[in-house]
Amino acid sequence: MNSQKDLVNYLINTNALHSPDIIKAFIAIDRYDFVKNQNSYATYEDFPLSIGNSQTISQPTTVAMMLEMLSPKQGNSILDIGSGSGWTTALLAHIVGQEGCVTGLERLDELVEFGSNNLNKYHFNNAKIIKATDRLGIQGKKFDRILVSASAEDFPTKLTDQLKPGGKLVIPVKNSIFEITKTKDDELKIIEHYGFVFVPLIYK
Repeated sequence: MNSQKDLVNYLINTNALHSPDIIKAFIAIDRYDFVKNQNSYATYEDFPLSIGNSQTISQPTTVAMMLEMLSPKQGNSILDIGSGSGWTTALLAHIVGQEGCVTGLERLDELVEFGSNNLNKYHFNNAKIIKATDRLGIQGKKFDRILVSASAEDFPTKLTDQLKPGGKLVIPVKNSIFEITKTKDDELKIIEHYGFVFVPLIYK
């Protein structure tokens, strides 16, 4: 595949992408702007690419599927944990629009800078990437959606506490992706999707 258009068409044809707002974000946000120069030849291929520090920009199919599970809406407040290259943060910022906001969290200083520089190419004023602390998420805040792009060893219940009622969390745990919805009564509805591989989520 030689262009973002080719990539988007591929994701639509394989049914990884189907929601109009998410498709529009994939068209508008070019993966090329988020890969390292040495990997630019493979920008539009459907596999993860190294961004240094043993981290990757995720496989496009996996990103598309996770965003479809997350079901972000215009005006949502979203926490993007493990923002890495900034690609998912930018996609989400495009979807939520000016009435929404996206906060990317990244533990590594080099990737906070790399992701922020990439995000700045799109001049969003509703999104930022900040350095994560040793505590998972952002304590004392609640979000409509939380996306995690690295794999936890165990289900981190502290993140569900940071969801608003009616909110949704999408997180890899070991080799599955868990799609968790918090009901209006603060109950959790959980769907497990099997068969994925991610870099590990590091937290205390």
